[in-house]
Amino acid sequence: MRIREINAMRGPNYWSVRRHKLIVMVLDLEEMEELPSNKIEGFKERLEAMFPSMYSHRCSVGTPGGFFQRVEEGTWMGHIIEHIALEIQTLAGMDTGFGRTRDYGEKGVYNVVFSYLEESVGRYAAKASVEICQSLIDGVPYDMEDDIQRMRELRESERLGPSTGSIVEEAASRGIPWIRLNKYSLCQLGYGANQKRIQATVTSETSSIGVEIACDKEDTKYLLEQAQVEVPRGDIISRESSLKEACSYVGFPLVIKPIDGNHGRGITVNIKNYEDALVAFHAAKNVSNRVIVERYITGEDYRLLVINYKLVAAAKRTPAHVIGDGVSTVKQLVDKVNEDPRRGYGHENVLTQITINDLTKTILAAKGYTEDSIIPKGEFLILKDTANLSTGGTAEDVTDIVHSANVEMAERISRIIDLDICGIDIMTTDISQPLEDTKGAVLEVNAGPGFRMHLAPTTGLPRNVAAPVVDKLFPKMGDTGRIPIIAITGTNGKTTTSRLIAHIAKMNGYRVGYTTSDGVYIQNRLLMRGDCTGPASAEFVLKDPTVNMAVLECARGGLLRAGLGFHYCDVGIVTNVEADHLGLKGIHTIEQLAKVKGVIPETVLPEGYAILNADDDLVYDMRRTVKCNVALFSMDENNPRIQALQRLGGITAIYENGFVTICRGVWKMRIMSAEQIPLTYGGRATFMIKNVLAAVLAAHVRGISNQDIKAALETFIPSASQTPGRLNLFHFENFKVLLDYAHNPAGMRALKQFTDTIDCSKRVGIIAGVGDRRVEDNNEMGSLAADMFDEIIIRQDKNLRGKSETELIKMLNDGIQMRDPKKKTTIIPSEKEAITYAVNNAEKDSLIVLCSDVIPDALDLVKRFKEQESKGAKVFTL
Repeated sequence: MRIREINAMRGPNYWSVRRHKLIVMVLDLEEMEELPSNKIEGFKERLEAMFPSMYSHRCSVGTPGGFFQRVEEGTWMGHIIEHIALEIQTLAGMDTGFGRTRDYGEKGVYNVVFSYLEESVGRYAAKASVEICQSLIDGVPYDMEDDIQRMRELRESERLGPSTGSIVEEAASRGIPWIRLNKYSLCQLGYGANQKRIQATVTSETSSIGVEIACDKEDTKYLLEQAQVEVPRGDIISRESSLKEACSYVGFPLVIKPIDGNHGRGITVNIKNYEDALVAFHAAKNVSNRVIVERYITGEDYRLLVINYKLVAAAKRTPAHVIGDGVSTVKQLVDKVNEDPRRGYGHENVLTQITINDLTKTILAAKGYTEDSIIPKGEFLILKDTANLSTGGTAEDVTDIVHSANVEMAERISRIIDLDICGIDIMTTDISQPLEDTKGAVLEVNAGPGFRMHLAPTTGLPRNVAAPVVDKLFPKMGDTGRIPIIAITGTNGKTTTSRLIAHIAKMNGYRVGYTTSDGVYIQNRLLMRGDCTGPASAEFVLKDPTVNMAVLECARGGLLRAGLGFHYCDVGIVTNVEADHLGLKGIHTIEQLAKVKGVIPETVLPEGYAILNADDDLVYDMRRTVKCNVALFSMDENNPRIQALQRLGGITAIYENGFVTICRGVWKMRIMSAEQIPLTYGGRATFMIKNVLAAVLAAHVRGISNQDIKAALETFIPSASQTPGRLNLFHFENFKVLLDYAHNPAGMRALKQFTDTIDCSKRVGIIAGVGDRRVEDNNEMGSLAADMFDEIIIRQDKNLRGKSETELIKMLNDGIQMRDPKKKTTIIPSEKEAITYAVNNAEKDSLIVLCSDVIPDALDLVKRFKEQESKGAKVFTL
């Protein structure tokens, strides 16, 4: 068996609009295509022995044990690998259960699709599942524990921490979209100009001065002392020579900790003599240049969490510990504690497993113990010097018993330090009594406090502490931080429609970011060049803080490679579906292609609009799967589909009596005559009228007035700058050059309709084959060119896309010969040389049509020739 490719979906996709996190593995079973599971002796028994927990997999049978029944009856290895990939993720602590295996369209090749929680784990599971399956086929041993541990490690390195994750989950539950901005905890909530940012539990609204103060324990303590808040007596030193004097001033027992530390690093508590103080001093110096020496306050460790200057949770924290039974060693006691199902690796469970590390051994040694010592019955043995949950500590929720004086003190401290989100560490014997009565003290104020102890305490009531964070960032009821998103897909017309919509929006005051097959634009500035119709380009726009409307062209390639770069849109447009790119990525029929394009309207929000081409059967059928409003456009006002929607009071756009018209119900609102719209070249470019209909319909449902739409249409002038590669017509002294992106048979037919309206003495076409099209598609392009042009020049693209130059030229030439064996045809592989040859041999009043997919290069060359002509040149040179 051989893995051809592994793709990770990260948004709505061909396989599922609702399940965004999917691995799609293209698997070639090779000789195993002829050997289903029931033909391999002992396979089922080995599978059951290795994965007894797979009994819960119901599969298509629908009952427990259903998958094993399918294996016994005989199923293909792709299906089995799908289930293995899901099960090993579950065994590694990531319970996920969606999967399907489908034919790729080639004998023995399958799309193996399964869900994941962390992408790197999903990719690892794909590879490991194939290896595991092969070992089961071969009947050789396989140690799966290494895979399970590796997946756990990948999860911990990739996943968001509990605090960040809780805020993101809370935001998502309110319909607020989010984007991870780096591999750590920096995340964006909302889109464009409406975005807010978080990094762990620090937000874009958190005071940087407050964070600096909290990170400087000296400043924190000074400010709190000045405000008459109870803090431990202490001193700050940086030299060992000052330690003895500090110990004398503070008095034993004492605590030594780094002034800039976090997560409990370098802190030593309950120090009772100078020798231990010296060891603790050097431990703190490894973390920070300056060190705090302060009085050790007896009592219990409490964390008070303040968000938006209000106390929202409180927890009593206990360091990792064991209780002796008089029989077991320290190591055995730790193992027993770790058997608690609530404890897991890293952050996978409510509690973290306790590890015996060097710090633990030091603590044990101070008490005269080793990890092999037997602890007396009932002895409470502390194993760590801090109460952090990440080191195995426990937490008890005490929010409801915090004394009102302590609540007021905590909220006052948050304002003194100027931290909207802070964790206040207190040592006291009783949190239900005022701090001054228990002789307790405030030990620290923490910026970016961890939420885990409050979200999932060991005992007590869990608190949704992420909610007040989101409340603060998005205080208005129903605010989702979104910006309007208009998504456009289809076979032809996507780019022009996207550009026109962006122009209309800009004319109406929006700051627009838009993606096209030419690049990404923020307002009118081109910031990324190339084909930018995938999810990464969409995210580029949605991350830009200056943008308050996104217009996103979405092509099939990105959808199949990674899914959409957004989960929902406000308007989804499908221009048409034509046979193009078939035979690629497992998409072999036009119906499958329609399903790919249909992802866009299925992601429209319920209150939004799917704008569909009523003249295209496959596009019109997409209305059946959407959960939003539907608006239709048509070149025929008598189209029965249009009339049916109009009778229901729906919104439509039609071309009637020469006018581009919007209809609400049966009432017509004429925008303007198509002849007066520059983009349509006086109404001759009928395919441009279709693009206009879709664009004006999108603007209308977004609330832009008809007058403003008309003004925008009048100012959208087709040109190399406004619509590069889309009917760019250049008038030379003796001939014309028309540059267009037509790259498939449907596009060529539409181009022919337009060029037939241009008066000229001769039509010369410069065409190229496309490597990722079928032979029959390139043949048809050649045949269409034979109909369109009096003379044909065959060139070749820079990107051959898997074919050789000779193969592609032959495909086109074969198509030309099928239609007209006598057609004058010249082969000039270089595009620049082909264009130069054409213009230098152009007859008077002729039309040269250049079909190009590398628009910038072709445009630059034609512009250079125009400049040469203006300087009097008679021969054009490269």
